[in-house]
Parts: sequence; C-alpha cells; structure tokens
Amino acid sequence: MKRSFMNFIIGYFRQRRKGIFVFCLFCLVFLCAFLLYHLPAGAVLYPAFVCTVLGLLFLIWDMRRARQRHRRLEELSRLPSVLQEDFPDPVSAEERDYQQIIKRLCGEQKELETQMNLRYSDMIDYYTVWVHQIKTPIASMRLNLQNQDSEFARRILEDLMRIEQYVDMVLGYLRLDSDFTDYVIQEYDLDDIVKPAVKKFAGQFIRKKLQLDYRPLHTKAVTDEKWLQFVLEQVISNALKYTEAGRITIEMEHGPGTEENSSVLCIRDTGIGIAPEDIPRIFEKGYTGYNGRSDKKASGIGLYLCRRICSNLGHTITANSSLENGTVIRIRFGKHLTKL
Repeated sequence: MKRSFMNFIIGYFRQRRKGIFVFCLFCLVFLCAFLLYHLPAGAVLYPAFVCTVLGLLFLIWDMRRARQRHRRLEELSRLPSVLQEDFPDPVSAEERDYQQIIKRLCGEQKELETQMNLRYSDMIDYYTVWVHQIKTPIASMRLNLQNQDSEFARRILEDLMRIEQYVDMVLGYLRLDSDFTDYVIQEYDLDDIVKPAVKKFAGQFIRKKLQLDYRPLHTKAVTDEKWLQFVLEQVISNALKYTEAGRITIEMEHGPGTEENSSVLCIRDTGIGIAPEDIPRIFEKGYTGYNGRSDKKASGIGLYLCRRICSNLGHTITANSSLENGTVIRIRFGKHLTKL
C-alpha cells in the first residue's frame, strides 16, 4: 500500500514538474529584476512566499483529486472491458479525447464479440446437425455388418466405432468452452457410467484377447454422466490401443492414510507404457510423445480433452507409467464420494 502511494506521489510530481519549474523560474526572474534595480528583496520574497503557500494548498487539493481519479481508474482496470464505462469526468480536452477513443474501441470490441459469438453458435449448430447426420449412415453400416460373422466384419465394426468416437471428440472439443455446454451435475452411481463405457469396447477386448478386471465399484460421485463417460471412453480406448497382451483393470483405489471420500478411480493396463519425459506433457494439447510419433495417427487431443473436461467437472486426472510396464490413469472426484 505504501509503495503504491509513493509511486503515485513520484508519478504525480513528474507530471507536474513543468508547472513547478515555471513557477520557480518566474520567482527567480522577479527577484533578479528587483536586485538589478536595487529594490528591496523582501518586496518579491514576501509575495513569492504567499504564492508558494497558496500553490501548496492548491497542490494538495489537486493531488487529492488526482488520487481519487487514480483509484477509480485502478478499479476500472480490474473489471472486464465490457464493464469499463463509468470513467471519471475529464479535466482536459486531451483526457476527453482519450476517453472517446476508449469508448469507441470498447463499442467495437462488443460488436466484434457479438459477431464472433453468433458465428460460434452457428458453427456449433452446424456440427451438431452434422454429427447426427453422420451417425445415421454409421448406424446403418453397423446393422448391416452385424449380420456378418467374419473377421473382416468385426474389424470394420471396430473402425466404425472409432469413427464415431472421433466424431464425438470433434463435438466435445467445440462445446468445451461454449456457454451451451450441457453439464448436468448431480450424484451418479459410477457403475452406471463405467459399465456402458466398457461394453462399448467389448469387441476389442475379445479380438485382442485382453482380460478385463472389473468388479462393481459400489460408489457414488458428484459428476456429469455424459462427460465422464466420454473421459472414460477416451482412457479405455488408449489402454486398448497400446496394450497387446495382459489385462486392463478398473477399480477404486484407497491410498494409505487417505479418507474414503478421497478415493480415486483407476484404469490400469499392461501396455507399452509412456516414456518418463512424456509424462508431464501427455495432457497438453496436440502433444503425442514417443508413442504418438511411432503410431503416426495420434492427434494428441484425447487426453487434452479429458483434462479440460475433468477440470470443468471439478475432478483431477493424472497418469503414472514407465516403458514396458503399463500405464495407470487416476481420476480423483474430490470429496464427493459415498459408498453404496
């Protein structure tokens, strides 16, 4: 507080230094003129003293008013630009011009934001319709392939499911920062969310001959069913993608010394793992790491979306892994877990 006040005082005197210098210069000119004409110095010193006292009083009043204006501008600077309207009354033509420029820029910014929001809304509507339209032929192809019991048909079904997952990822990415994100936050049974996500990948578990180690969790959490299921599908999809043999385990983890309501949902696999240098960055947007560079088809978006969604839901998602030893993804729900 003191430092801020001192900075204001220094800035104020720097701004007024020309006027103070001119006042002192005029006093000096009068004093020199009086001395040259051999007039009493007191005749100029006394008026100079009176003017100095009056000037100091005016300076204190002006400083107080400037301080109030400075505080008001500081308060406005902490507000969003759309609320920065109630400026102090201008004390000069220059300030009035600056305020008019600022108001015009704010108006243009509001108009631009309105146009961008309308375009964004139109884009969301278009992709929403597109997602529903593209799912129709996908569903039709799935029905046709389900009547064919062959290895080729099963592989095509997996590819169709992957396409549908990518379509959902596009829509989730677009809606992530939207005002229209349809979160429904309430208490859900985690088993009702985990089971559909696991069932969706049943064909891949069978084809790759991977063991699923999942027992009912008997746990409730405050979350959003649809968005959490999206996160789980991304995590399980990655586990299947990078696991060629072994098992995938889904369980609740109770760490030593932790309370029951701070437990975490764990998805473990016995896959190829993640390089140590990639662990801190796997949730970054577009980062694919060593595995992604080897795969060539990784986008680096899935885990980024998982982290953003978990953050929006009040959860945290972390990863632990090492090469050739599998990966563990942990989703912590905070203090909203209850045992059934």
